[in-house]
Amino acid sequence: MGYDLERFVGYVNEGLLCCVCRDVLERPLQAPCEHAFCSSCISSWLLHHHSCPEDRLPLDVGSLKPLYRYMRNDLNRLQIRCVNAEQGCEVVCLLESLHTHEDECEFAFVSCSNTGGEYMCYRCGCPIQVERRGLEAHLSECNFRSRECPNGCGHTLLSIEQSQHNCVAELRVEVETLRAEMLCKMDEVRREMESRLDSQRRHMVQKESQLKNEVEELKAQLSRVMCDMRALLGAERLRRQELAEAELEKRELLELLRDLQPTRMQPPAEPAARDQQHQGEQQGSGRDLQQREASLHASCLSLHSAQAAHAPPSPQLAEGVRKGGTRSLTLDCIKRKSREVTVI
Repeated sequence: MGYDLERFVGYVNEGLLCCVCRDVLERPLQAPCEHAFCSSCISSWLLHHHSCPEDRLPLDVGSLKPLYRYMRNDLNRLQIRCVNAEQGCEVVCLLESLHTHEDECEFAFVSCSNTGGEYMCYRCGCPIQVERRGLEAHLSECNFRSRECPNGCGHTLLSIEQSQHNCVAELRVEVETLRAEMLCKMDEVRREMESRLDSQRRHMVQKESQLKNEVEELKAQLSRVMCDMRALLGAERLRRQELAEAELEKRELLELLRDLQPTRMQPPAEPAARDQQHQGEQQGSGRDLQQREASLHASCLSLHSAQAAHAPPSPQLAEGVRKGGTRSLTLDCIKRKSREVTVI
């Protein structure tokens, strides 16, 4: 809808009237056929029609465009009375400044700003509308104005509630409300803490299981190392025993060699007859000794091969038995040879 023509002072050009409502244009739009309309009027018309309301030519919303500039200038220069003229406003202003005046007009009706304070809702506020010039006086007397309790309880009260206000009851209700809120918060914190504790407990159980597995693995490794150490110690003891036996046999061989050296030395000089008499016997006995030596050596070798055939599968033990057997056989052979030489 446009502006009422009776509100204007002076002559209004026919081209500035809406072709639908026949009032002065408000938010004007122009059709391609150069007919002008109010924005709300042409929008409502095109909902049910698809033609210009003036010459019936085809028309749609997309073909509408703003009013020519010279027509807008003529429209803005029109003199119009305030909409609150019936309440006593006598202001006449240009159409382009009408909204600015109406927003500040002292005769305009406005709603009371007391909406009920903390009890604010669309039904409990002050329903009275007063002129803007009398708003301050109304606010000082409005039953819906709010202020703090004069007894100091801290509550904000409406004027109509002061006679029914009970500070003790209000404080008790507020305490109960705070207690309920605190209990709710405590429950939320407790649930959150329980959730965190459960998570940490599961993490600790997993960590404990992992540590137990690592300890078991370390125990197994330690057991294997101890077994290897025992084997090494046993081999070391066996090696030392073999060295001791070899040292003992070496000493015995050295003693036997020292005992054999005087017997092999040539006896003191005797008469030539006696030397000739025993020369043949010594040569025969030397040959016999060489033959016996060879036979003893062969028997020692055969005995050594037999012992090696029945030796245990361990290389170290086999080596020890082989060395010990050979040494003992050699020692026996030397002893036998020494006895025979002694006898001879």
